[in-house]
Amino acid sequence: MTTNTQNKHFDLHTTGFGFFNRVRRVTPAKGDPYWAVTVAACRGDENQKTYFECSVVGTKAKALFDEHLSSVTKDDKITASFKLGDLYPETFVYGSGEKQGQTGVTLRARLLKITYLKVNDEVLVQAQQQAAGEAKPSQDAA
Repeated sequence: MTTNTQNKHFDLHTTGFGFFNRVRRVTPAKGDPYWAVTVAACRGDENQKTYFECSVVGTKAKALFDEHLSSVTKDDKITASFKLGDLYPETFVYGSGEKQGQTGVTLRARLLKITYLKVNDEVLVQAQQQAAGEAKPSQDAA
């Protein structure tokens, strides 16, 4: 058995289509400000959703947030096809509500790429040709 010792890291990418919620600019006490978003990714036959807390890291994705998403409100409907990387779970403890004191799990990821972006009824980005295996928006979800 041969082992590849050249590989310094491994890639884990997730592609999908879903809704962008809680678009926000985060200004940490130390470090540079960055964009963050909650992605409600569509899955299954019954319009189920899986939520990802994402920091926006892709150069073109950051530019799209600067240009098109810096002034959105919570009432705007934002749909997108995306690629996430470096997915990992993180636990937390509910501070209030019916689950107060219980442990919960959130999925964290880095938003790498946006291939389709629609805000309300206006398509702002639509890649000319999507790579094989990348999620394409369905007519039902948009």
